[in-house]
Amino acid sequence: MKVLKKDPDWWRGAVIYQIYPRSYQDSNGDGVGDLPGIVERLPYVASLGADAIWISPFFTSPMKDFGYDVSDYCDVDPLFGRLADFDAVIETAHQLGLKVMIDLVLSHTSDQHAWFRESRADKANPRADWYVWADPKPDGTPPNNWLSIFGGSAWQWDARRCQYYMHNFLVSQPDLDFHNPKVQDALLNVARFWLDRGVDGFRLDTINFYFCDKALRDNPALPIDQRNDKTAPTVNPYNHQDHLYDKNRPENIDFLKKLRAVMAPYNAAAVGEVGDSQRGLEILGEYTRGNDRMQMSYAFEFLSGKSLSAPYIAEVFAEVDRVAADGWVCWAFSNHDVMRHISRWGLSIAAAKAYATLLMCLRGSVCLYQGEELGLPEAEIAFDDLQDPYGIEFWPEFKGRDGCRTPMVWDSDNPTGGFSTQKPWLPVPSSHLALAVQAQEDDPAGLLHHYRRVIGLRHAHDALRTGTLRDMRAEAAVIRFERHSADERLFVALNLSDSPATIAMPEGHWTIAAAEIGSVGPGPDGRLNLGPWQPAILSCAGT
Repeated sequence: MKVLKKDPDWWRGAVIYQIYPRSYQDSNGDGVGDLPGIVERLPYVASLGADAIWISPFFTSPMKDFGYDVSDYCDVDPLFGRLADFDAVIETAHQLGLKVMIDLVLSHTSDQHAWFRESRADKANPRADWYVWADPKPDGTPPNNWLSIFGGSAWQWDARRCQYYMHNFLVSQPDLDFHNPKVQDALLNVARFWLDRGVDGFRLDTINFYFCDKALRDNPALPIDQRNDKTAPTVNPYNHQDHLYDKNRPENIDFLKKLRAVMAPYNAAAVGEVGDSQRGLEILGEYTRGNDRMQMSYAFEFLSGKSLSAPYIAEVFAEVDRVAADGWVCWAFSNHDVMRHISRWGLSIAAAKAYATLLMCLRGSVCLYQGEELGLPEAEIAFDDLQDPYGIEFWPEFKGRDGCRTPMVWDSDNPTGGFSTQKPWLPVPSSHLALAVQAQEDDPAGLLHHYRRVIGLRHAHDALRTGTLRDMRAEAAVIRFERHSADERLFVALNLSDSPATIAMPEGHWTIAAAEIGSVGPGPDGRLNLGPWQPAILSCAGT
C-alpha cells in the first residue's frame, strides 16, 4: 500500500485527474455515474500515475446546471449516492496513494438552497442580506448593466421582495453577498466540513466571481479589438463588457486568505478557476502569490479556441513571467466546460502525444480531464439530446458543453462503452468505442500508455515537477526551454508540426533522458534533428 505523504507542498507539480461524476461510471444502472462507480474505477486512475483526483460537484442539487447549483453544501445528492459512499471514495483513494480534491461552488447557490428561500421571503429575515439584492432604477429596469455569462441580464426580478437579485450564471443560481461576514463564515464552515471528512483540497469554481462592487457601478464597454472567446463563446454579448465591477474585486484577496488559514492545518491545497478574458493570468498571479492565498489557479490561455503553436506558448509564458512569476499555474488543455482539445486543435494521435509530453514538461501543476488520455474527440450531440442549458440557449452557433461530457468509455464491445447497463444520460458516440480503455490497454504504442509514460517521466525528474523554467523560446514550430532543479538540468524541445525541424543545442554534454517516449539526441554536428511531432528531452551531465 502506498502511504500518502503529509508534505504541505504535495500539490506543487502534481498531476490532478478530473472526474465528472455523471459520466465516469454508473454503478446502479440508472444511466448516471455515481460515487460507487468512482470507487470502482479508482485503481485505473492510480495506474495512470496521477497524484490526485478532482471530483466535480456531487452535492445535493436540482441539477439545473448539473451540480454547480448547490442546494445543500454538506450532503450528497441521491443521484450520486450517500455520504457513506463519499467516505468510501476518500478511503479507497488514500489507500491507492491518491489525494482527493472536490469542487466547491462558493460564489452562488441554487435558488432551492434553504439560505435563498429564507433570503427571498422578505427584507427583514436573518438571511435577507445573504445574497446580492438591489432596488430597481426609477423606471423599473435592473440596477445596472451587468450581464449573465449564460446570456441576458445578470439581474432577475423577485416579486416577493420587489427587488432584483444578481445571478452571474443561470437565473436559478443567485449570487451570495460576500460583503456579509456571516456569509463568509458559513462558507468557511462548509470547507471545514469536508476537510474534517478527509478531503485533501478543493477546486474553487469561478474564484474571481466571489465579490461584486458594493456600489453596483456599471461595467464599461470593451472595445471590439479587445474581445475574445476565452471566457464566453463569441456569440455571447458578455464579451462586450470590461468586467471591472461584477467580478475581480480586490476584496477577494482577504477572503482567500481566510480560506487558506482554514485549510492550513490539514495541509490541504486549492486550485482556483480564473474566468477572465482580459486579466486572467494577472489575476492568477494575484491570487496565488505568497504563502497566504491559494496555492494554484488555472486560467483559460490553453483552454480557449486559439491553436497552441510554439510562438503562442512562448508568449503565454512570457506573460506568466511578467504578471505571475511569484504565483503557481495549473495547466490544462481540456475540462468539462470546453471542447475537447483533440477536436479544438484538430490533433492527430502523434500530435496528441506531443502535446501530452509538453504538458508534463511545463512548470506548474497539471489537470487532466477524464478521457483525455484516450484521445476522445468532442462528441456531436443532436439538439434533441442536449442537456446543457448553455448550449440550448446559444444553439447552433455554440453547442454547449455536452460534447465534452459524454460518458467515459471503458469497453469496446457494448454500446454504452461499459459505462452503464442502461441508456446513459448523454449518448456514447460510436466513434469513442474504438478508443476505450480496454482496447488501448492492449496497444503499447497507444495514447493511453503514452500518458502513463510521460506522467512517469514527470515524477522521475524533480526538474520537471518542481524546478525552474528558463530560456523558453519558439524557433518556428519548435518550442524549446530548460528545466532546472538543485541537481538536474534538462533541455526540452518539441516539434509541434508535421514537418521535420533542426535547431541548435545549448552548450553542454547532453544525453537522452526520455528514450521511452521517442526522444532523440543531438547529431554528430551537435544540432538537434526533430521529426514531425518529435520530442527531445535531454540531461546535461555534470550539472
